[in-house]
Amino acid sequence: MQGVRLAAPGGLEKLSATELPEAAPPGAGEISVRLHASSLNFHDYAVVAGMIPTEDGRIPMSDGAGVVEAVGEGVGEFAVGDAVVSTFFPYWLEGPARVGDFRTTPGDGVDGYARERVTRPAHWFTRQPKGYSHAEAATLTTAGLTAWRALVVDGGLKAGDTVLVLGTGGVSIFALQFARMMGARVIATSSSNEKLERLKELGAEHVINYRETPEWGKKVKELTGGEGVDHIVEVGGPMTLPQSIDAVKIGGHLALIGILTGREGDIPTAKLMAKQATLKGLIVGSRRDQVEMIRAIEASNLRPIIDREFGLTEIADAFRHQASGHHFGKICLTW
Repeated sequence: MQGVRLAAPGGLEKLSATELPEAAPPGAGEISVRLHASSLNFHDYAVVAGMIPTEDGRIPMSDGAGVVEAVGEGVGEFAVGDAVVSTFFPYWLEGPARVGDFRTTPGDGVDGYARERVTRPAHWFTRQPKGYSHAEAATLTTAGLTAWRALVVDGGLKAGDTVLVLGTGGVSIFALQFARMMGARVIATSSSNEKLERLKELGAEHVINYRETPEWGKKVKELTGGEGVDHIVEVGGPMTLPQSIDAVKIGGHLALIGILTGREGDIPTAKLMAKQATLKGLIVGSRRDQVEMIRAIEASNLRPIIDREFGLTEIADAFRHQASGHHFGKICLTW
């Protein structure tokens, strides 16, 4: 079968299409899936670019969507023909966070989904939302579930809350969509006025160009009558966190989910303490969280925003497009 491998120590030029051994037939508790799509995340880029070391010959991509081709003994949740989508932490099934590394994450600690078929334990997958394409479903594993957990599972989002989202990547767009789906108001930032217009079309009540307004935290407070926002989905990390702390209301919630501006930096701890706000780091979510997110998606008919689709053998070009920062929403691979 066709697939992609990454040669160590990484780099887009080290991605190569190759013939892989056929997937084994499913054993007890396993399913065989014909994969049709994946989607790109910053974590995937960090792996393929060599920012996160992985084994030589690793099959990349943490997101995978496709159709069940065979089921092993004892599998009752899925049947042949079911459309399924992968989970980011295959062994974190439910409950509070149980993992703090990527040793079991497909495309990082173990081989991922940049291939035609895979056989894995059934609990590595959930059903796709009804009516979704495989590309749409593949956006949920990492980006969709991260936004859902940040706002709903950890943040307790409710109608009438105000949410701040930063930028126009996959997580931020999902956060905007989930917030609007649940009756919350949204403020969004970007450095592109064209993208800001698209954010308004998706339901953002206010938008801020952070290059034109470097102290955007103060602007957020102005837009909220001096109170600040209830929730912030913080994708930037150390360089944006001080502004986010300015922007959050007293007793608000900051979900730290990204390190786009670096891994370390100064935090204005006194200001955070004065805000009495919750700063909580998170990495994606559990299988149960994903099942509940998909139930909400089906009830609301929410559809992901896909910027562009590439073929599996065009994977390096897809990552170059991601690195350019020109995308709006998710970038997908389909085959």
